[in-house]
Amino acid sequence: MAEEEEGAPDGVEIVELDEVEQLKGRVAELEQELQYYAADISNIRQKAAKDRSQAIRFGSSSLAKKILPLLSGMERAINQSEGENSDGFVEGTKMTLKGFKIALESEGVTHIESIGEQFDPTKMEAVAMLPAPEGVSPGAVIEVIEEGYMLYERVLRASRVIVAESGENE
Repeated sequence: MAEEEEGAPDGVEIVELDEVEQLKGRVAELEQELQYYAADISNIRQKAAKDRSQAIRFGSSSLAKKILPLLSGMERAINQSEGENSDGFVEGTKMTLKGFKIALESEGVTHIESIGEQFDPTKMEAVAMLPAPEGVSPGAVIEVIEEGYMLYERVLRASRVIVAESGENE
């Protein structure tokens, strides 16, 4: 019987085999969960790419919705001015221009103040330099050829300006 008692390690092996089978089952479960998570991550990436694409494609819809009524206003002003005096057209155009400015401001577009300011090459483009008029400091903007605009802190279009130069070069 002593030999049979020595068979006890065989019993331990059976327990170990059960544990190995349990562990194999658990590994299979975890591998399946890992596949599900990998599929979820892939789906999330695809959805994020689609959302980015949609945001780029339709990001301007907010501005377009604000501009469409202004377009209609311009058309009305033109239609009402045909065959009559131009006062209605001028008034309608002024109202439409004001509406455009409001729509752009609501989207973060702001006008670059240039006239009378010191020339700023990060926001302005000098197209000419003229002698400084009386009372104007050299380097100041004396005339704006084309208005400039910013979108938040980024320049959309630089102001095209004429700058006062010092009288030293004369």
